[in-house]
Amino acid sequence: MTSPTARPQGGAAPLAIAQAFVAARRAARPLPDFPGEVPTTLAQGYAIQEEAIELWGDEIVGWKVGKIPDELVGPLGQTRVTGPIFREQLWAADADNRNPVPVFEGGFAALEAEFVYELLEDAPPVQLDWTLAEAERLKGRMRIGAEMAGSPLATINELGPTVVAADFGNNNGLILGGLLADWGAFVDSAFACETYIDGARVGQGSAATIPGGPMESVRFLLEHTARRGRPLRAGQLISTGAATGIHDIGVGQIGRVSFGRHGAVGCRTFAAAQTGRPER
Repeated sequence: MTSPTARPQGGAAPLAIAQAFVAARRAARPLPDFPGEVPTTLAQGYAIQEEAIELWGDEIVGWKVGKIPDELVGPLGQTRVTGPIFREQLWAADADNRNPVPVFEGGFAALEAEFVYELLEDAPPVQLDWTLAEAERLKGRMRIGAEMAGSPLATINELGPTVVAADFGNNNGLILGGLLADWGAFVDSAFACETYIDGARVGQGSAATIPGGPMESVRFLLEHTARRGRPLRAGQLISTGAATGIHDIGVGQIGRVSFGRHGAVGCRTFAAAQTGRPER
């Protein structure tokens, strides 16, 4: 039996579902329903994700990590779910915190405050099990950022983590901000953040909001990607989890995440359009 973090083998059904998701993303077209049989395990969801990664064809520059609801941790056997961040969907935060970012009209779109870990050395490719202390010894640095969660499927979160896994972890990009120079000098709760949509505060939290802290997400991902045959490499980014919650954002709205004295990142959204990228 395939474990939830093993690299699964694709088949006809995973490929067909992946093709539907990739086509919808490229055409900026909403999906009214899940395009096939809803996966019941994370392994099935990641089988679809693997097919979609190959179809998408862009470089993976990092991974987003999201929390699995407590009531599903036992049935699914994992505490977190993940998906790739691609080169073409990585944006450096601009000076006025209004990066133009696309959202799927008729699909799902949300802004999430993120603590983003940047690896400065390759993870040993043969190491499949990691302790938190081992993850912390791996060279890296923490940055501020914001995830643009997004999918052509409006009900992706309602359908649960197996569906989130199937469609790139419900990720549609990452806005990357500056370094947290004093990361590690204070407890996680000292790194507070707030999220605003059109000037109204919609959430607040800190690095301590993430279960186990951001480095637990790093530890999880080191194991997860190694077991999928995709060990983490120097320069890759880990978006460690929604620190203030998941905040819906629509076309034409302005979002901003403030990290206090550490800076801010933000966006203004526009309707995604057909990419015109060829099928692979």
